[in-house]
Amino acid sequence: MEKIVLTEEKETMLIPLFAKAKESEKKHPVIIDKKAVEIINQIDYDFTSLKIPEKTKLMMCLRAKLIDNFVRDFFLKNDKSIALHLGCGLDSRSDRIDNSDVDWYDVDFEEVIDIRKHFFRETDNYHLIPSSVTEKEWPEKIPGKISEENKQYIVIAEGLFMYLKEDEIKTLISRLKERIGSYILIFDAFSVLTAKKVKNQPSIKKTGATIYWGIDNPEELTGWGLGIQFIEEQYFTSNEEIEKLGTLTKLMFKMANLFSITKKAHRILIYRVS
Repeated sequence: MEKIVLTEEKETMLIPLFAKAKESEKKHPVIIDKKAVEIINQIDYDFTSLKIPEKTKLMMCLRAKLIDNFVRDFFLKNDKSIALHLGCGLDSRSDRIDNSDVDWYDVDFEEVIDIRKHFFRETDNYHLIPSSVTEKEWPEKIPGKISEENKQYIVIAEGLFMYLKEDEIKTLISRLKERIGSYILIFDAFSVLTAKKVKNQPSIKKTGATIYWGIDNPEELTGWGLGIQFIEEQYFTSNEEIEKLGTLTKLMFKMANLFSITKKAHRILIYRVS
């Protein structure tokens, strides 16, 4: 068994990992993640200590599935593209999407990548970069601007930006633009109110992680002066995946979708940076 010792925001990566593993064992799962099941069965960690609410587990799985759906569709339209997964944790998106034409880069703290290496092997088109995303040097390890037709960059930041300060997010977006040129950016975001309240969530309190950033109006990023164009906002409360849920849970989500404050509490945002 691999002993896991992580702190603060690094430890939060175990929340979606456990959620996806448990969801995968259900009769009608929102997401199937065999790698997540494999990993939790091979590491020495008391997942009960995270006290993950059932609603949080479901939201983690919906988040992963919606991002998977978007990324998979992106690759259908843009073959042989490059994926950059920031703050990858122990997520197995590259395995779930399983597209051999994609050049994939997973980025996270060195201690996270050290753990990841026990379960994921680098190949000619799958790469691990050990670095905080806020460090200046790591973008030099990815290919520069792309000139080939139908080949684009997609940058995925799942469960990441809420742990960064706004200036750090701006610097990161700018640094990537300088290195790779135009790219699609997809990430999940809390509303400002949710970012303030979520610190009391049991799993967050247990890890000691700090939530810094939330956003209400997605158009706000277009005013950052970084060539950011807003494309789409996707809600956990209204998507085809909730149709797979039980009657009461589905009703709960549909009720939440009636109110802006609840449907925008946590959602997915998609932009083009150019």
